[in-house]
Amino acid sequence: MSINLKVLQVIPRLGYGGAETGCYDLAHYLPENNCASYIVTSGGELTKFINKKKVKLIRLPVQTKNPILMLLNSIILIFIILFFNISIVHARSRAPAWSCFLATKITRRKFVTTFHGTYNFKNIFKKMYNSVMVRSDLIIAGSNFIFSHINENYKKFINSKKKFLVIFRGINIDYFDPSTTIESDEDKLLLKWKIKRGKKIILLPGRLTTWKGQEMFIEALNLVNIELGHEAFYAIILGSNQGRNVYQKKLQRLVEQHRLNHQVRFIDHCKNMPLAYRISNLVVSASIEPEAFGRVSVEAQSMQKPIIASNIGGSNETIINNKTGFLFEAGKPESLSKTIIEALKLDESTLNSIGNEGRKNVIKKFNIEKMCFSTYSEYKKLIN
Repeated sequence: MSINLKVLQVIPRLGYGGAETGCYDLAHYLPENNCASYIVTSGGELTKFINKKKVKLIRLPVQTKNPILMLLNSIILIFIILFFNISIVHARSRAPAWSCFLATKITRRKFVTTFHGTYNFKNIFKKMYNSVMVRSDLIIAGSNFIFSHINENYKKFINSKKKFLVIFRGINIDYFDPSTTIESDEDKLLLKWKIKRGKKIILLPGRLTTWKGQEMFIEALNLVNIELGHEAFYAIILGSNQGRNVYQKKLQRLVEQHRLNHQVRFIDHCKNMPLAYRISNLVVSASIEPEAFGRVSVEAQSMQKPIIASNIGGSNETIINNKTGFLFEAGKPESLSKTIIEALKLDESTLNSIGNEGRKNVIKKFNIEKMCFSTYSEYKKLIN
């Protein structure tokens, strides 16, 4: 059977983030549909899981923002496009997108971008740098929130020849399935994290960075403690500081200041995220700036766990408030603590109902198959 489409995805690194897992999932979906699949990246944790029989992996320093290296990357990409006869180049970040933009102009290939975040656009130079993400033939927004953001801020770069649409990110609902975890593994993880059964567990996943709201989360936990007492819960702040040691020390000092030492755990990384969700009673996304999509909210729902998230950005789309989770006023520890307290007091039947509705919501709207099929369909339209 002949290959009808050759797709090259370009991403700075293949880590465990939303853009990265989306790239990885699509790369493995395409060969199942008679397409050749290629990834250009500088490296990352997910590279070791790539099925080399299905996906061609090419390493290139596309994470660089050095203009000379970006130009060099463009030249190398031109050779890659011509050598493999690539049909479509799909960029998932700004720096490599500039290299792809130039390479596709010269080779006259179709150019696709996925706008994964709002990006910093405080000055005209930043906005111009970001604009490469809307200079493609097909612009994909990961949520309605991002779609609106692009329309409001980059309208002058979009013309009638460009296609611009929303394709929601998807997750692997078979991987994030509560029935796949084993109780003995749960016990091992609790032991590893020094957590005793009997108390409620509140999980806050996400890399340690100011806008993810860990500081505000700790302030909210202090208010929960005042209301319910220190025997009411454990809290797990799960995520790497990615070199932000000063910020992590600040968070640890705040935990000590509020005498939460015996309740709060800082965990750098967990290889088995479904297990981390499984042992938790509540999952929180405390971002003080809008999430483009909000992968944590979707993963938690898929694992049938109540999710509490800020009422900004993509969370407004992924969560059905008071049905699959709860929204609180972003940046307000009082609002978060009140929502946590109310959720901790819910009976088992209500929690089960929220969990069931959450998984139904994800299966219907945010699964990998839907995301990959929609993207593949748009690829085909682009070259026909």
